[in-house]
Amino acid sequence: MDNEKALEQKRVDDVMNEIQKQLDATQIEYDKAHKETTSVERNYVQNARVNTYEVDDQMETNAEIQQQKNLVAKTIENETILKKQLSTLKILQDSAYFGRIDIHENGEEDSETLYIGTSSLVDEDQDFLIYDWRAPISSIYYNGTLGPVSYETPMGEQFAELKKKRQFTIKKGIITNMFDTNETIGDEILQSVLGEHSDEYMRNIVATIQAEQNDIIRDVKHDLLLVQGVAGSGKTSAILQRIAFLLYHSRDKLNAEQIVLFSPNLLFSHYISEVLPSLGEKNMRQITLAEFLNNRFEGLQVESLFDKYEKKITSSKKTNSIESIKEDPKFMHTVEEYVQNVSSSQLRFTDIMLDSEIFFSHNEIHDIYSQLPQAMKPSQKFAETKNLLIKQLNRKIKENAQADWVRSEIENLSDEEYYDLLGTKRRHAFQAIDDEEFYIGRKIVKKRFAPVYDALYNNYFIDYYAQYSDFLANKLPEAVDLFNQNLEFHKIDLVDAAPLLYLRDLLTGSGRNQAIAHLFIDEMQDYTLPQLMYLKYIFPNAKLTLLGDSEQALFNEFRTPQELLDYFNKHLNVKKSRIIKLNKSYRSTQQITNFMKALLPDGNEIQAFTRQGKKPELIIASKENGLHALKLELKQRDFSSPVALITKNQSESDFLYQKLRKSFDSVTLLEDKDRSLPKGIVILPIYLAKGLEFDDVIAYDISHDNYSGINDTGILYTICSRAMHRLTLISCGKPSSLIMSIPSDLYTTKSTVTL
Repeated sequence: MDNEKALEQKRVDDVMNEIQKQLDATQIEYDKAHKETTSVERNYVQNARVNTYEVDDQMETNAEIQQQKNLVAKTIENETILKKQLSTLKILQDSAYFGRIDIHENGEEDSETLYIGTSSLVDEDQDFLIYDWRAPISSIYYNGTLGPVSYETPMGEQFAELKKKRQFTIKKGIITNMFDTNETIGDEILQSVLGEHSDEYMRNIVATIQAEQNDIIRDVKHDLLLVQGVAGSGKTSAILQRIAFLLYHSRDKLNAEQIVLFSPNLLFSHYISEVLPSLGEKNMRQITLAEFLNNRFEGLQVESLFDKYEKKITSSKKTNSIESIKEDPKFMHTVEEYVQNVSSSQLRFTDIMLDSEIFFSHNEIHDIYSQLPQAMKPSQKFAETKNLLIKQLNRKIKENAQADWVRSEIENLSDEEYYDLLGTKRRHAFQAIDDEEFYIGRKIVKKRFAPVYDALYNNYFIDYYAQYSDFLANKLPEAVDLFNQNLEFHKIDLVDAAPLLYLRDLLTGSGRNQAIAHLFIDEMQDYTLPQLMYLKYIFPNAKLTLLGDSEQALFNEFRTPQELLDYFNKHLNVKKSRIIKLNKSYRSTQQITNFMKALLPDGNEIQAFTRQGKKPELIIASKENGLHALKLELKQRDFSSPVALITKNQSESDFLYQKLRKSFDSVTLLEDKDRSLPKGIVILPIYLAKGLEFDDVIAYDISHDNYSGINDTGILYTICSRAMHRLTLISCGKPSSLIMSIPSDLYTTKSTVTL
């Protein structure tokens, strides 16, 4: 094997030389392109500053400026392409490739050796030195074991024989690990990667993609892909590689702007932000549900998922009952029926104002709407009403163009202001001075009446909050008072957001984005079905990839993966759907995984990866000494990496922060607006830890008083599953029966203080 390694190292040396050669050549081209871009931009700025007021033929000047603008765009595009090539080559320079496959394709005489890396590298003879991991043939590396294999290509399924599979760890041109394997990805590489400490950013996993993850990544046949993965199974990593694969697979018709990922929180958004750039791809559009809703409810505060979680603890049975009705898909269908049957007299049109005076009254708007054919859909009527109002607005602009107040404004214009209003029109190009003044007058009136146009364009002539209140009064009267009360304080409950927006969009025909091709939703078990229905409605052309873990359903009732798929097939209007289950947990040591899966009734389905570590530690203290036990435990940490102190809710986190911040140098209370993890002790409620992982986790107060219900199982499971290498549980009083039901050989009782 030493001789084999020497030969492989010689090849790595040759490839590194080729990478350096291409880097040097590309750097020269990039520097040249950057210089050209700077020069062209400078010329454009100078040309744009030409005093067109004194130029006889202003149209010629504008044509020159447009020509310069096109030249700027072209040079910037060239520079951008070269910059991406540089980035790709630098990534390869850090780690040239990670895999080799020797295959014999059917019908060919000789076997072929291929090397797999993060991107392709071709020499001057157009020979592939490295194949991109996303290329069709590269799937053999991830899915194939030695012997007959197949792989999908644009021309159909191809067949071959896999004769050798070799894995490498290469750092800065040096092979640090190499071995042959018959497995998809050998445990030796995985052990090395998973044994590393957590980092501020998630790493890409292209060198360690498992066969089941590869199925997720390369699926292009289904409209709905539901990924049910246990905690730490790599589902988030897999979908990020899936995005990179889709950008490669459909590169002629898909770009990153057409992909949207809904993240559970801002911490998570930051955590995953470097994965795609590490693969040479631009990041997709990323947003949290809270950000999305607050953008759509401008000026109002939408209840966050976390606020809802905290509120649920103290909510009355009546409130919970009303919320259950609103979270049922039937409620969205009720909204549809209401909109289909609403009469014109029931619509809450509002006055459009200009300078504190009515410009279009709600009665005028109602009359226009009600005179339209009954056969038209409400959204069609609304659009036609808007068009007719805009026509009326244009007539009023024309009528006012020669009004006395307009003539007065024209007389007071400076030369510069006058020429600005002329725009691309030439001075004295009109047949009469009156025509020129009329043209300028229209521009002035347009500017004055712009708020009216904005109100029409943005549908501000209907009060859809009042409309939703009417809907509730008709369909769910017991919910009206609370909705109206919240509205007075400029607030909206999360449970009202989706049906309210759905009602608005069905009435107005607005709000939809046809350009989005792929919609990814992480932690989908925390979304209600109405929320998912609304997201599917506003992104009608998007294929859905939903991923989550039903065992981590902190906010909604537990549903099995099949129940979820049945719901989605029924209510999300998809043609082809598929569910992929990931049951193997890679994040935690075998000891931590065995402990956390013992919390679950069906925990035996979870497979632990064979990375060894210490058993979880249970510390039992009296109620009075729980905090003291925590401080003693923290004093034993060296804080080389963050220690996560995870609580059940925000109030517990607030309490611990106040008690610990004077005793330790670096203590941070994380909030939902935070985007990055600091060093030292980080304190956070469980819902902010969703999707994250930590080297060292302390679960505080897992006592019977704090975790007494069966619904707390998911919370404890989620807390424990955040730990990679070390898990400590502190009970302030008698431990929860959920913990005590775990076989005692799966954990150690580090110390016991007499209760």
